[in-house]
Amino acid sequence: MPVSSRTGRTRVALSLLALPVALLAAACGSANTPTATHAQSATTTNPKATPPSGSWPYPNADVANTRQAPGSVISSANVSQLQQAWTFRITSKPDGGVGALAMSPVVVNGVVYIQDLQANVYALDLGTGKLRWEYKVDTPELGGPGPDGVAVADGRVYGDTPHTVFALSAATGKPVWVDRNLLTKGQGVFEIQPQAIAGRVYLASAIGTGPGGGILLALDAATGKPIWKFNTMIGSTVVVGTGGAWEPPLVGTDGSVTFGIGNPYESPATAIAHPARLLYADSEVNLDAATGKLRWYYQAVPNDFQDHDLQTSPMAASINGTSVIIAAGKMGYVYAFNAQTGALLWKTPVGVHNGHDNDGLLALEHKLHLKAPVTIEPGVLGGVLSNPAVADNTVYVSTVDEPITYTKLTQILGGAAPKTATGEIEALNLVTGAVEWDTRLPEMALGAATVSNDLVFSTLYGGELIALNRTTGAIVYRHQLPTSTNAPLVVAGNTVIVSAGGPLTGPVVGGPAGGGGKAQVVAYTVP
Repeated sequence: MPVSSRTGRTRVALSLLALPVALLAAACGSANTPTATHAQSATTTNPKATPPSGSWPYPNADVANTRQAPGSVISSANVSQLQQAWTFRITSKPDGGVGALAMSPVVVNGVVYIQDLQANVYALDLGTGKLRWEYKVDTPELGGPGPDGVAVADGRVYGDTPHTVFALSAATGKPVWVDRNLLTKGQGVFEIQPQAIAGRVYLASAIGTGPGGGILLALDAATGKPIWKFNTMIGSTVVVGTGGAWEPPLVGTDGSVTFGIGNPYESPATAIAHPARLLYADSEVNLDAATGKLRWYYQAVPNDFQDHDLQTSPMAASINGTSVIIAAGKMGYVYAFNAQTGALLWKTPVGVHNGHDNDGLLALEHKLHLKAPVTIEPGVLGGVLSNPAVADNTVYVSTVDEPITYTKLTQILGGAAPKTATGEIEALNLVTGAVEWDTRLPEMALGAATVSNDLVFSTLYGGELIALNRTTGAIVYRHQLPTSTNAPLVVAGNTVIVSAGGPLTGPVVGGPAGGGGKAQVVAYTVP
């Protein structure tokens, strides 16, 4: 099993932006009665631009979660001709410092479906950006942020609030069913963007504080009734909570469903004094899609105290005729597994690592000796935060380079965040995991890597749309967005759609925060 190494990496100090402290804080609020409305659209349309077209039918483009733009005509030959076609302004209250939008839009049958961080759902006309209907909830996230977002299948739109899952008519936004009784005390809250395939809706809770932690679920798409549930935390008498999942799972063609599981929350002191593997935290979990029974799992980080989720959406690919699953997470590694057995084929570190990758395992073996203060990288906001992409024989991944310092070993999630954070976009060989190119960025790229012909798109946190040459990693296109962004983009047909939610930017500690502009969804098109 090859493990690609990283040595001798030189970093250049640049002007940077960083996630706010609010990213670590939980928002709170009360639920209102949801309603579907046809409120006046807050849309601005550019009549000189070519009307948008295309589709992005799943949260990550296709059932394999590859983030390859379906039917895109955008390439290096015409990307410079992108122009704004319309904007739709979000007027709901931002979720703390993280803005109003963190989801991936879904585009089906000429309609763009989005959900903000107050759980409100909007259906926009793809061609004009005008509001067709709104399902108003106004319930803030209880952690996260999000990502929230919806799935669309069989004429229905599926989404969630912190404690509710619902299905809406895709045509009118009227509720088809609403289930408020899926979670019990201690099982956390919903923040995931669901996956709806073959008559089932797959989703998960996060931030579960009780025994069993967050849960994975499959619901009957027609009725909302639970088909099965799976607990993601087992076997610890000290650390009982969290796990769960944040991003849409992979529904395989072999009758399986695979989730990337979140981290446990424990301090270094607890991990050292009471070490435990804490299954299935920080794991890839492959279940029977019909029954929820475990087929295989791979735990990337046992006994984790560094917030190193394996949380990104798993991707399906093929290596020399063998079906594989590609995963990544905040520990700053990309993994390739045999899809049938879970056997690890390769793993590659991405971004900056400073020698603490195996701390959890060393503590489990009673070999870890830490002394505060201690700085760990990737930190709680570092590693791979947004979903990767895979196309042909290359995996594209965005990495955040941000350490965290524990000033006391009793701290959970550390005590001192840096003032700045940088990013990278890297291309890895699908067969071997070897790094093909690595492009350093002055900011975090949280737009989720998205492939369109010979380009890979992302966005920079401060508010910039970028496109890189897939072969060389050179940045060949840059465009300033109306405000800052920390949400996935989509590319469909002749269109790029960016959710610019206006998260706060600037130093995490010290100095005034920037960003926080008017949240909006923006569509750009080529002629």
